[in-house]
Amino acid sequence: MSSEVLNVDAHDHGHHDAGALKVFGFWIYIMTDLVLFATLFASYAVLYNHTAGGPSGKDIFELDFVLVETFLLLLSSFTSGLSMLAMHAGNKAKTIGWLVVTGLLGAGFIGMEVYEFHHLIAHGMGPDRSAFLSAFFTLVGTHGLHVTCGLIWMSVMIFQVARHGLTDVNQTRLSCLSLFWHFLDIVWICVFTFVYLLGAM
Repeated sequence: MSSEVLNVDAHDHGHHDAGALKVFGFWIYIMTDLVLFATLFASYAVLYNHTAGGPSGKDIFELDFVLVETFLLLLSSFTSGLSMLAMHAGNKAKTIGWLVVTGLLGAGFIGMEVYEFHHLIAHGMGPDRSAFLSAFFTLVGTHGLHVTCGLIWMSVMIFQVARHGLTDVNQTRLSCLSLFWHFLDIVWICVFTFVYLLGAM
């Protein structure tokens, strides 16, 4: 009997170690992604004044619109945290529910970003107009691409949790997803401050 208990404990401990190692590995990925965004921010800073006689940030940025975008993403980060709390409580239905809400808020954010890009391009202010706009589209577009990947990942996890429940593997994956989503939220705060807020002044 005691040997069976020891085997079960060892098995659970192995799962815990593997999950912790995966989360640690994901932290390393986030650090490399941070280098990518730091490079894009640096490029934007260098090219900000290179408008080639075209529009500058003051001419194209609409802070009211971007504030709504920011609110959607910040709120989605909060609901992502609620999904993690539900996961730790072992509540499958609430975990899925908050993930769905998070996904809808993230989709709203992406929808607004696509609209902004389309509006700028339609009015002759696309990435080919100047170095400033190239840097702007690259930085904001890269963040938007990350959010889109996060939404796809979130959709897959909703399906996995609905089908298999809150298994150890799914909990590890949800933990990594939560880290990724909060990281994107932090990056967007930097984008909002450094690109939109300062650019509109």
